[in-house]
Amino acid sequence: MPTETPSTTPIDPDLRLPAQQAAAWLAGHPDALVLDAREARHRDEGHWPGSVRLDGRNHEQLLLREPRTRPVLVCCYHGHASQTYAQMFRDFGFRTVRDVVGGWAAWQPFVRPPQPDRAPSPLLADWLHTQGLADAEAPAAHGNTPLMIAAWRGEAAIVEALLAHGVSLSTVNGDGNNALWLACVSNKAELVRRLAQAGMPVDHQNSTGATSLMYAASSGKPAIVQALLALGADPQLRTQDDFSALDMASTLDCLQLLRAATRAAAAATG
Repeated sequence: MPTETPSTTPIDPDLRLPAQQAAAWLAGHPDALVLDAREARHRDEGHWPGSVRLDGRNHEQLLLREPRTRPVLVCCYHGHASQTYAQMFRDFGFRTVRDVVGGWAAWQPFVRPPQPDRAPSPLLADWLHTQGLADAEAPAAHGNTPLMIAAWRGEAAIVEALLAHGVSLSTVNGDGNNALWLACVSNKAELVRRLAQAGMPVDHQNSTGATSLMYAASSGKPAIVQALLALGADPQLRTQDDFSALDMASTLDCLQLLRAATRAAAAATG
């Protein structure tokens, strides 16, 4: 596993991306896989929304699982380990790979998404004040954003206010979960559908590779499983430990829904 000690292996200089250009590069590569090679406790303090933590346990799976046409951007602490990881992906055949020069230390000032110019609605402003949150994007404990908190509590009116305010849909918390996952926790199928309709990916995988569908199956929430499947959630995705949502089903209702969906998916690809 790469460390923060510079590698003696020759590094392709074309892989290097100045930190101030990272946001523009990502805007030009919206499907990019962003990999964060820092320790979990440091990543939890701040990271690029939607990034995946990279370590010695999952890099082989990512190399094998991800299509080599998918752009890859790697970040570490100060830009040393990321060079080695980026070269690894390039050597494995990935066509478009970059690593952030200077790492997170250099990139951090450019990461926070700009706030909308307009002020929040009175309803949203009052709710944010009550929660002790500075603004509509401010992370709270465990990296949960206001949208995640509202989704977790099942507060549909606040979710609507946050969406209308234009909050980011790509932010993840310290576990790598997005707001749609938190809506599944609330067991509110209508919130799950609303966030998916707003553009939040239903197949987002967290830092362990788990999806919202896997969570819903393991928690015995058939209404959420059914809603996610109807939204196109993939029942065949697997975690880093090679478990699928079907493997995790904790109730008969969830098991039956996932069996039917898995058979349909297999027939479609077979």
